[in-house]
Amino acid sequence: MKKIEAIIKPFKLDEVKEALHEVGVSGITVTEAKGFGRQKGHTELYRGAEYVVDFLPKVKLEVVVPDSMADAVVEAVAGAAKTGRIGDGKIFVSDITSVLRIRTGEQDESAI
Repeated sequence: MKKIEAIIKPFKLDEVKEALHEVGVSGITVTEAKGFGRQKGHTELYRGAEYVVDFLPKVKLEVVVPDSMADAVVEAVAGAAKTGRIGDGKIFVSDITSVLRIRTGEQDESAI
C-alpha cells in the first residue's frame, strides 16, 4: 500500500478531487496548510503599509491506495493540480505497512 500526500494550491482542490474520483479513489483527507518553497512568500500593501506574507495558503491531501493504483493517483493529482506556475506544489509517496479500520477491525487493503 502507498500513502500519497500532495500539497496543492487551494483553488485546485475541486479539480483534484474529481480527478481522484475518476481513477477510483474512494476517500481522501484534506487539511488546510500554510507554507512556502522557492516562492519565499510575497509582499502586500494594506492601508498604506507593506507586509511580508511568508506563508502562503495551501491544501494538503492524503490518500492511501493499493500499490497497483499509486501511479494512476499520482498522475491524476499532478495533472489536475498543475498550472505551470511556481507554487503548484509537491507530491510525496510513502510505503504503508499496515492499516486498521477501527469500526470493523478490517486490516490492510480491505480497510482502505
